[in-house]
Amino acid sequence: MPALITDAARQDPQDMRAAVRAFPDHLQTGWDAAEAADDLAAFLPDLPELNGVVLVGMGGSAIGGDLVRTLAADHAPVPFLVVRDYTLPAWVSARTLVVASSYSGGTEETLAAYAAAEARGARLVVVTSGGDIAGKAAAAGVPTITIPGGLQPRAALGYSLGAVLRLARALGLLALPDAEFAGAVADARARAARHDADDDANPARALSEAYLDRLPVIYTAAGFLEAVAMRWRTQLHENAKHPAVGNVFPELDHNEIMGYESGPADLLARMHVEVLRDRDDHPQVQKRYAATCDLVAGDVAGWTEVTTDGESRLGRMLSLVQLGDAASFWLAMRKGVDPTPVETIQALKKTLVG
Repeated sequence: MPALITDAARQDPQDMRAAVRAFPDHLQTGWDAAEAADDLAAFLPDLPELNGVVLVGMGGSAIGGDLVRTLAADHAPVPFLVVRDYTLPAWVSARTLVVASSYSGGTEETLAAYAAAEARGARLVVVTSGGDIAGKAAAAGVPTITIPGGLQPRAALGYSLGAVLRLARALGLLALPDAEFAGAVADARARAARHDADDDANPARALSEAYLDRLPVIYTAAGFLEAVAMRWRTQLHENAKHPAVGNVFPELDHNEIMGYESGPADLLARMHVEVLRDRDDHPQVQKRYAATCDLVAGDVAGWTEVTTDGESRLGRMLSLVQLGDAASFWLAMRKGVDPTPVETIQALKKTLVG
């Protein structure tokens, strides 16, 4: 198949391709930034003092928190919640650590949640590249992890994810030895090079072909890869300007599966199901993958499955984050759309001003 990119200045003028390729470097930078945050080590409370940890953020600034939340679920001794809203749960108090993650520093929902946390006396940490929230944090003496700016928030996932991973380890929410993190970054660098190739050997580019003129339906098991599946959908939305939906096993087998029974044939014929799998998926869920495929695959345009690659849980998670990010970029190239701008989101924000 011929190259998809013949004129990069026209097809990808702001170089989203470079941002996707640089994810491993961004991850390392975010990790290092968390180590260097002023007074952070002295500020962090012992987990027994806390009733929970809440990360507040939206869009690309929140997904790193969700990835850490699912990664830490089998280790964290206190609840770790991600809130995408203006308000906080009633239980957030002076015994709660609230991490405010806003890449731009101006996300209105995150600023509102930050103010609510401050009013309740919660412990606060900020992750940002600057903006209003950085100024508020500096004025109040709130520890801030500063990450590089200049990207779309979704393209800066590596920065925020690396920072939140380091913070979560310092808190004791997860166990992540230095060697394990370094190995995951090294594997991610090798993977990024494969996903960048504009040729048939690139699995991300090949995957994007299955989504062209189709509605991707992203399924996975509840838990470990749930946030990864969300990332797949949102990257298809923003990079490829393409609709995508999804659900999780085993819940979808208790309701959504019925939608395939007598749904509009023309709609079903344009749906492509993608299942994100991991070797540690529950044995019954693995049986459900096969059984659901047997019942559904004949009614849709396609059913494909991808499995995580790597040894550590972090490395395996990153393998599918990277595949989905790259596939969304290559789908944009197939469609002839610029992957960087999000004009509809910006138009919506303008209607909310005032």
